[in-house]
Amino acid sequence: MAKYKIVYDREGCVGVQSCAILAEQFWKMNDDDKADLIGGTQREDGKWELEIEEADLEKNKKAAINCPVMVIKILDETGDEIPL
Repeated sequence: MAKYKIVYDREGCVGVQSCAILAEQFWKMNDDDKADLIGGTQREDGKWELEIEEADLEKNKKAAINCPVMVIKILDETGDEIPL
């Protein structure tokens, strides 16, 4: 089964909440009105990442597509960004 990686630039989040509505087991809103990537780890560049299974790809693609500031990216196993 393929693995994918969500890469999230939390700094650019504007708090629309579409990610938390569309993929609630991966995204939740924080008190600062920005989304948190549940279970994600922060990288040195400040972005957050989380590895997901293929079964969770579609709901996270919807979250990424519906993000108005496009701060959610999904990478394939080779590290290439998948088209949304």
